[in-house]
Amino acid sequence: MNPLSGVIHEAWQMYKAHARHLLAIAFVIYLIAAVIAALLALAGGAIGALLGSLVGIIAAFLLQATLVKAVQDVRDGRADLSIGETVSAATPYLGAVAGASILAGIAITIGLILLIVPGLFLITIWAVIVPVIVLERSGVFASFGRSHQLVRGRGWHVFGTLVLLWVVLLAVNLVLGLIFVALPHVLGNGLSSIISGTLVAPFIALVVTLVYYRLAGDSQVPRPPVSGENYGGYHQTP
Repeated sequence: MNPLSGVIHEAWQMYKAHARHLLAIAFVIYLIAAVIAALLALAGGAIGALLGSLVGIIAAFLLQATLVKAVQDVRDGRADLSIGETVSAATPYLGAVAGASILAGIAITIGLILLIVPGLFLITIWAVIVPVIVLERSGVFASFGRSHQLVRGRGWHVFGTLVLLWVVLLAVNLVLGLIFVALPHVLGNGLSSIISGTLVAPFIALVVTLVYYRLAGDSQVPRPPVSGENYGGYHQTP
C-alpha cells in the first residue's frame, strides 16, 4: 500500500484552506529579503549585490523552516500562530536547515553531474530532511540518516510524488512566465520571482511536510516524541 496516496490532493486542500496565512508568510519573507538585497546593491555596488544574494539565500532557508512550522500549526484546521510567532518558532532551526540543505545540494549536484541516477537517488532519500530538522529537532548530520530511514522501502512512492510535484511547479511557472512576458525584462523577472516564490513555496512545504508525516506514521521506527504532536493528515486526530 502506498502511504503517500493522495498526498498532493491533501496538500492542495490545506493550501486552499490556509492560503491567506501561508502566502502571507512567504510574501513577507520574500519581500523583506528583496528590499534588503536591493538596498545593499544600491549602496555597495558589486559587494552589496553579493551581500544581497547572501541575504536571499538565508531568507530561502528561513522560509523553508518557517513554512514547515506553519504546516505543523495548521494541521488541526486552524492557524494558532501569527506570522511573527511562526518565524520566531522556526528561527532556532535556521542554522541546521541551512547546513543540511547546502551539504545535500552539493552532494546532489555532484551526483547529477557524474551520473544522473545517483543524484535522483539522493534527492529521494533526503526528501524530508527539513521537516526532520524542524519537527524532530534533529541535528544536521542526523537528519540525513533519519530521512533515509523514513524513506527506506518507500523510495519509489517518494520519487513518484516528487516527480508529480515537479510537473505541477513547472506548469505554474510556465503560466506565470506567460503572464509577466509583457512586462519589461527586469521588472518582469523581479515580480515573477517574488510572486512565483510566494505562490509555490507554501505548496512545496505542504507536500514535503505531509510526506514526512505520512512516512513517519507508516514507519516501523517511530520518531522522538514531541509534545502536542500527532501523526495523520489534515483535520485528523490521534
